[in-house]
Amino acid sequence: MGDRLGIFGEPFRQRVLKGENPEKVLDDLGVTRYCCRRTLLAHIELIDQVLEYSRIETE
Repeated sequence: MGDRLGIFGEPFRQRVLKGENPEKVLDDLGVTRYCCRRTLLAHIELIDQVLEYSRIETE
């Protein structure tokens, strides 16, 4: 696993938003390493906020 953690992000998010227990979802997805579990549990989607400031003006 390790290098492909991103493929679990959306399925994890959708199932948790539907009310499933995050621990069970991670188990079902096969995410067993504590570092990977932490990454998915602690992830915060910031792309919409970052895009507000991504425009670089040139002279």
